[in-house]
Formats: sequence, C-alpha cells, structure tokens
Amino acid sequence: MEKSTYVREMFATIAPKYDLANRVMTAGIDESWRRRAIRELQVAPGGEVLDLCCGTGDLSFANARSDRARRIVGVDFCEPMLKVARERNSEFADRITFVEADVMALPFEGARFEGATMGFSMRNVVDIVATLSEIRRVLKPGARFVNLDVSKPPNPLWRSLFYLHFYKIVPLLGGLLSGSKSAYAYLPNSLTNFPDAEGLAARFVQAGYRDVRFVRLLGGIVAIHVGTVPQA
Repeated sequence: MEKSTYVREMFATIAPKYDLANRVMTAGIDESWRRRAIRELQVAPGGEVLDLCCGTGDLSFANARSDRARRIVGVDFCEPMLKVARERNSEFADRITFVEADVMALPFEGARFEGATMGFSMRNVVDIVATLSEIRRVLKPGARFVNLDVSKPPNPLWRSLFYLHFYKIVPLLGGLLSGSKSAYAYLPNSLTNFPDAEGLAARFVQAGYRDVRFVRLLGGIVAIHVGTVPQA
C-alpha cells in the first residue's frame, strides 16, 4: 500500500478520538504551539489563509481566533477528519471552509492566499519539496508559509529522553485512547526519516522560499519553520 493511501486510511480510523489523544499526550501544550506558529504569519486583518492537512481543524480554529476578520480555508484529504472539523465549526462557520483535497495537488488558482499554515503533518507527505512547491504556488508574493511539526532535539540527552517518550509512551497511550495501536505506532515512526530542523529549512530553500528560518520549542521537540514567497 502506498504511503498516501495508508495515511488517509489510518487517520480515518482515529478521527473520532484524535483530538482527545492529542490533548492528553501533550498535556494541552499543543494549543500554545499553534498560537506561537500563527503569530509568524503576519497576515493583514481580514486576509485569507490556507490551512493545509487541517485534520479536525485545530489550527484553522486557532487562526480564526487570532483575527476575527480572517478567512480560512482548511484542506485535508481524509474526509472523516473533515467531518469532525465541520461538526466543530459552529463558531466560525461564516469564516472557515473545509475542503477535501490533496496538499500535493491543490484545487486553487495561483497566488490566491495571503498566508498558509500546516500543523504536525509534513512528516506524512510523500514528497516534502514537491509539497512545499505546491504550497508556494497558491501563495501571493510576499506571503509566508508557517510549518509546525515535531522535530529532533539537538541536545543528545534531551533527544534520548524525548525519543523514549515519543517512540515508547506515545504509541502505548495513543493506542489506548484512540483504539488503534497501529496508528500510534506509525505516527512516532514518521519522525525517523523526517529531516531535522536544519534539513527541513534546506528543503524550504530548495522549494523556492526566501528568508527561511526556524524556531525550536521545548528544547527542539517541536519546530516552527517560516518561509516567504519571493516578490514577483
């Protein structure tokens, strides 16, 4: 089974309990990470933002709360995850639209959005550079793409402690909370072949972004990457 099909079916399985599992495993700190990532967007009030691989909508909702005029389009290729997002969307139904689509083939015209975000999903795409290039295509010149994801801490001791948690405790706890041990075995292992913070930044540059930088959070277990679309 190819990776994209496996990922879609895996997320479909855990969609109903995905949010609960995340909150418990991060002790709720993931919400602060999302707010920190959104601050990097620097979108003018009322701008339109694309939230990629939006899942059940956490980052889309955080975007909406950050600016009461902002419009958000949330995209995901897993309909069961979008179903949960739509069910949660009563507060922002006038400003958030959820669309089923593949991040590597977005159904939008070029240079449409004032900014884009992605949360905890870049590890799951088939081709990182191709994905980054497709995101850049639909962003206006000068717009930012902000990516939030798990990363690899540079400190060896902290990295070993984090890996103990991420590779041993997360699968056990996630499996119990979601009812899918296989899903939460896959999710930690998706980090194994994922580039470290410097490597992901290099892929941003390869995909044509400028002013690329990253911020490590909590000792580097999470990183926020920012890239800007060059001016025409």
